[in-house]
This record gives sequence, C-alpha cells and structure tokens, in this order.
Amino acid sequence: MVMINKRLFEHYRIDTNKNLDIRRRCPRPRDTILIDKQGSCYACECQSWLPQSIGNLQIRSLAEIIGSDMHQHLQSSIDDGTYRYCNENQCSYLKLGAVLHGQPDRIQHLRLAIDDSCNLRCPSCRKHLIFHKEGSAYSLGIKLADKINDWLHESKHAIQVHIGSDGDPFASHVYRYFMDQTPERENIKYSILTNGLMFKEFHTRVPNVIRNLKELGVSIDGATKETYEKLRLGGKWDKITENLECMAEQKQRHGFSWILQFVVQKDNYHEMEAIIDLGEQYGADRVYLNKIEDWGTLDDFHSQNIWATEGYQKQLERVLGRIHSRQDRFIECPTLITEAVRNRKKS
Repeated sequence: MVMINKRLFEHYRIDTNKNLDIRRRCPRPRDTILIDKQGSCYACECQSWLPQSIGNLQIRSLAEIIGSDMHQHLQSSIDDGTYRYCNENQCSYLKLGAVLHGQPDRIQHLRLAIDDSCNLRCPSCRKHLIFHKEGSAYSLGIKLADKINDWLHESKHAIQVHIGSDGDPFASHVYRYFMDQTPERENIKYSILTNGLMFKEFHTRVPNVIRNLKELGVSIDGATKETYEKLRLGGKWDKITENLECMAEQKQRHGFSWILQFVVQKDNYHEMEAIIDLGEQYGADRVYLNKIEDWGTLDDFHSQNIWATEGYQKQLERVLGRIHSRQDRFIECPTLITEAVRNRKKS
C-alpha cells in the first residue's frame, strides 16, 4: 500500500474528511467559461465537473451569457456551500476535498473546446481519426471562433485563452483560423494543449499567439519509441523528439511555461519516472501525471484498473519519493493521489 505522508497531503491541500468549508469557495464559476463544439457554455474548466450549461453561443453573444441569470444561479450554489450543480464523482478538486480558494470578480479564463479535429487517434481518446475541413461541424466551428474573437476584441480586461482541450490546435483548421484572427494585446495570454507533432511546422504561422503564449502543454504518454507509438497511434517518436527540441528553443526565446503531460495507464505506468527524466532533459517546467479516464473509447476499460497492483504501486512510490526530494512543483500527480487515497480508505 502506497504511503502518503502529511507533507504530500499539504502539497495538494487534501482534506481527508471532505468537509467543504463555505469560506473556501471554488472560483471557477466566477473566473472560467468553457465553450464546447456545439456552442454550449459552462462555468467550469471541465463540463463533466459542472455539467449545467449557462447558455449557447449559437443563440446568444458571449457578453450576454456571462453574468446571465443562469450564470449567477450557478455562482450562488458555490456561495451557499451546497455545490449542488457540481459532480463530486468527477471533479478532481471535490474528490480530493481540496476546494480552490478565491472570489474573482470577472472572467479570467476562456477555455475552448470548439473542434475535436486531431492528427492522432489515441485509444484513450478516440476510436478513429476526426478531421473537419468542411461540412457542418467545420462551419459551426468557424462561426463560434468568430463570435469568441468578437468578444475578445471588445473586452478590455486581462484574460487567458486556453486552446485545445478536445482536438489539436495545430491540426485543426478551426483553431488555426481562430489563432490567425485573434487579437494581439499584452493583457490577452494564451495557453495551448497539443500533441506536439505539428508545433515546429505551424508555430511560425501564428506569431501573435506565440509571442503572448503563457503556457504550452504537450501530451506525450510515452517516454520510449515503443510505448509512444503504441499509445499515440499515428505519431512517430523521431518527429515528437524533433518538435520537443523546437519547443525548448522557443521557450528560451519567448519565456512561456512548458508542461509535459502523461496519461498514466496499463501500458505506460512503468515509464512514469522515465517521462520525468525526459522532462528534465528537454527543460520542461513541469511534468503532469494524470490518471486515465473512461471516455467510452476503450472496450476493455476495466483492464486499466491497475491502481492497486504491486507493480503500479512500486512505480508510484518512486514518483512520490522524487516529489519529496524536490523543493518545487516540477512533478504534479493529483489524480494519482486521489486514487491512492481512495485505495487507502478501502483497505
């Protein structure tokens, strides 16, 4: 059984009793808007965490949706401490009992999930390639991109735009169109999540975004050629390492934060330490280890239940040891900690 000491609990602000303090109000309904590919807007960083839509961008403008009656109603459910619209079984913070602090007075994060086009078909994410270059999905994506950019051009306050939680920003024609049209202002920063394979080819085509890039996340899921190409179907190890070198160069030039993301699963948990080493090798600012989730694309998802196995637990112990030995947050693994806490309570 993995031992999680007091320091690690403090690191993730875990309350094992999960007693939500009304004074510890989650800021997400006040500072975050997520927009999906149908134009539905959510007051959270993940729609499965707070699944109640506050409006649709096909029908109303973003300015009308923000601060609407439904938006304020969701905010009140946080203020009164009930969290009644939140999904405790899905929200990583509620599962940890580590509710975020803050009472922001405006939207600070705009998360875009308006196109699921991608150049890979990773089994943990999808069963086949999805690529929209024409048709209704593409047309709707362009419409949403225009309405979002209209709001950004009119908005005067600081905001961070997160691109690519559903597809790849550089493979997607919709996201490339959005990035080409988006305003360049000092108070608008961008965050990109990508599989990294097309960064070298396309980053020079969106200089307005790269110059104001705050964070670049790269999902890789393998620290060796064999594992990477098995889990990232369509990806080539030589190409991803070439792009990692380019990212390291651009980080030095532009100063953005660079994160390697690794979805821990049955076929790669043995490389958790190796991905940390890879992050150090290429100069990443952080390595984020995340537990695989069931998106309905794996027919045998039950086989991914490795969390109580001896092999996985030994690997996690080594990762926790490296977290303890460092004086920073280079290694992050909150969902793995959540699972370890759950297993400890069962025993």
